[in-house]
Order: sequence, then C-alpha cells, then structure tokens
Amino acid sequence: MLADLSPVIAATAQWLTRAFPAAGGALASALCEVQARQAVTVAAWLRYPTAMDAALLGMAGPGGSGRLDWVTGADAALGDETDAHAWRTWVDEVLASWAACLLTDPELAARAVTALADGSHSTGSRAEFRRLTAPDDSDRRAAALLRHPDLLAPVADLHQDQLLDRLNPGRTLIA
Repeated sequence: MLADLSPVIAATAQWLTRAFPAAGGALASALCEVQARQAVTVAAWLRYPTAMDAALLGMAGPGGSGRLDWVTGADAALGDETDAHAWRTWVDEVLASWAACLLTDPELAARAVTALADGSHSTGSRAEFRRLTAPDDSDRRAAALLRHPDLLAPVADLHQDQLLDRLNPGRTLIA
C-alpha cells in the first residue's frame, strides 16, 4: 500500500508547472516548481491527513489529469502523446484545485499552513512553506502565470468549496 504521498505531489506539481509555466530561465522554472510543490504539499497534507488516508489514495488512485486537461484546454495540445505521459495518471484533481486556490490567495495559504500544525505530516515549521505564504518579488515574477487568479480560476473553482469547508470546520449550516 502507498502511504507516501510524494508520487501524487510530484505529478500534480508537474501538471501545474506545465499548465502554467514559469516566465524566464532555469532559475524562474525552479522557483515556480518550488511554489507549485509547496502548494500541492499543503493541499495533500490537508486532504490526506493520516497514513490511512494516504493508503486509501494508493488503493483507489488519484484519478489523473483528464478533467484538468479539458478545463484548461491542455487536452488539445496532448495529441497522440497521451501514452507517453504515464505520470498524468498520478495527478490528483482535488489537490491541483486546492493548490490553485492557495497559490492565488496568500491569506488562504497562511490559514492552510496553520491548519497543518495539528496534522501528522508537518514538522510544525511555517518557514518550510515561505515561498507559498510569503512570496518575494522574484517568486512572483517566476510564477506569474501560476499565481494569476484569472488563469487559475477554472482549476481553483473545481473544488474550492471543499477546501473552505476543510479550513472552516464546525461552521453552522443555516437552512
């Protein structure tokens, strides 16, 4: 059983950086990838807080990038090469959506990182997610597309309500 989320985190971060690539050279690509990976890691630790949750994901599978590709128009660019991209089967749509929400809203990202403090994944250090929660100018320039709210909206809107529910437990529902 898979109790390690790293394949899903890596594939989902890779999907994000391919769908919303860095602006610039190698350093910009690295900064963009770090931000995507931090956002997906926070999303994964929120969505799969225990080893049992991660193991269940390993049994059921993350679902792949099909719907995300369709929403962003990336499916048209894939052509006949879909068999060459087996990593796409490891992409988790919900994690990509939650990561998009976190990348476009630093306050929400800070709340999400704070919510991890009680979880079993985190070391408790907010510094490990600094590029997500407090990006500097070089981070913002490198990930201009990855952090653009209008561009990420179709992805973020897919599962944003679930993320907000996760970060606001105990809200009273009004009928």
